[in-house]
Amino acid sequence: MTTAEITLFHNPRCSNSRNVLALIRHAGLEPRIVEYLQTPPSREQLRALAAATGEPLRALLRDKEAVFAELGLADASLSDDALLDAVEQHPVLLNRPLVVSPLGTALCRPPERVLALLPVGPLPPFTLENGQVVMDSGQRRGRG
Repeated sequence: MTTAEITLFHNPRCSNSRNVLALIRHAGLEPRIVEYLQTPPSREQLRALAAATGEPLRALLRDKEAVFAELGLADASLSDDALLDAVEQHPVLLNRPLVVSPLGTALCRPPERVLALLPVGPLPPFTLENGQVVMDSGQRRGRG
């Protein structure tokens, strides 16, 4: 496997995250894996990740977690600082998998979104854990 400048913010208990890791490895690449529940990104990293995705910070929150409702995070008037406070205290609120590559940064839900970030040619079909077959169009960010 080739080591690539790819970072995966990963939760091994999440099937989407496992599938993204498997797709990256299917491409012959080995990412730097950050198990963010053990090593949460800093506030500055979170701000930078959100900016790199082109989405608001709120888009990186996992609204299906019980703590999301408990903390009232659906309140659209909450500032980014309030959201960052919540993620600092409860890293499980960070949605996953987040992938950073030379071609960009994205929340890879569904897992096949990672394909646009892989700096390789078209890949053969890949079967996800749930049996779904992913076909790679070969289209990448920044490429035709």
